[in-house]
Amino acid sequence: MSHSDPATGLPVGPRPARVTAAAIAAAGGADVLTSEQLLAHILASLDEDKAEEVVQIDLRGRSEMADYMVICSGRSTRQVASISEKLVDRLKTDDGRLCKIEGKDTGDWVLIDAGDVIVHVFRPEVRDFYQLEKMWLPGGHMGVREEE
Repeated sequence: MSHSDPATGLPVGPRPARVTAAAIAAAGGADVLTSEQLLAHILASLDEDKAEEVVQIDLRGRSEMADYMVICSGRSTRQVASISEKLVDRLKTDDGRLCKIEGKDTGDWVLIDAGDVIVHVFRPEVRDFYQLEKMWLPGGHMGVREEE
C-alpha cells in the first residue's frame, strides 16, 4: 500500500525488488549477460586498460545492491578517468548496458553501477584512505587478483 510522505508530499511505498540479470534471462531475455559474464567482461576491460590491484568481492547473499563489487586503482586522475570512461563505453557498445557513473569529474574515486556489478576505480591514495576492501572482505583480507 502506498501513501504520501507528509514532509515532502511524495508517494512512499514498498521498495521495489531488485531485478537481476538471472531473473531477466529466466523470463526469456536470452541476450542478457549473467552477473558472472558481466563480471568477466568488466575484469577483461580493466585488465586491458592496465588497472592495478584489481579485487573482486562476491556480494551474493551479503548485499541486495549487487552480486559483485570490483575495486581497482589507476596511477593518476587521468588514468582513473580513462579506465572508467572506457569501461562504460565498452559496456554500452558491447552489451547495450547503460551504467550510472559518479565522480568522473574529479578522477579520484569513480563509481560505476553496472547493475549486478559495482566498480570502484580509485587513485591509490584515495583507495588507501577509504579501505573498502576491509569493509567487505572477510577479516579485511586483501584479495588482490593475481596477474596471469
